[in-house]
Amino acid sequence: MTAVLGDDGRRRCPWGAAPADYREYHDTEWGRPVHGQHALFERLCLEGFQSGLSWLTILRKRADFRRAFEGFDPLRVARFGEGERESLLADRTIVRNRAKIDATIANARAVLELNTPLDELLWSFAPERREAHARPAAMEEVPATTPESKAMAKALRGRGFRFVGPTTCYALMQATGMVDDHLGGCWLAR
Repeated sequence: MTAVLGDDGRRRCPWGAAPADYREYHDTEWGRPVHGQHALFERLCLEGFQSGLSWLTILRKRADFRRAFEGFDPLRVARFGEGERESLLADRTIVRNRAKIDATIANARAVLELNTPLDELLWSFAPERREAHARPAAMEEVPATTPESKAMAKALRGRGFRFVGPTTCYALMQATGMVDDHLGGCWLAR
């Protein structure tokens, strides 16, 4: 599916045209460079929670995730014990998946063990910017994984991270501007 015309007269990637939550996210966040340990840790965790679910579900619960995981401060999350874990499992405002909650806590601990800053590590897998003419024209042309996302997943798993498969890593790369998959007809395509 190619870019679609929104009611505001702008062409967008089809997924970003509606509902309003997606449109706001598409227009102001997705594909824009994100840096910093807290911001990247949050995106990594939320992409893990999204696995098997709609991104819209996660997007609508993002404020609750931020509250529940103390602003995605790896130092704070790494200290979570059984009491916090049980509270998270009982928190109806977030996705209550034991494996994903455990992964978030483990990933916080893995961040603290890194010998390279998380920002530097993740961005080291960003591919060279593609030429404008090489931009995908339709959603079917956007890959689910790339060699870079496979390498990122392998590197993260080797450092103790969980819920970081190649598809999750590619979604992270898209969300944080490491790659720009806005379709050629989208008003945000550069």
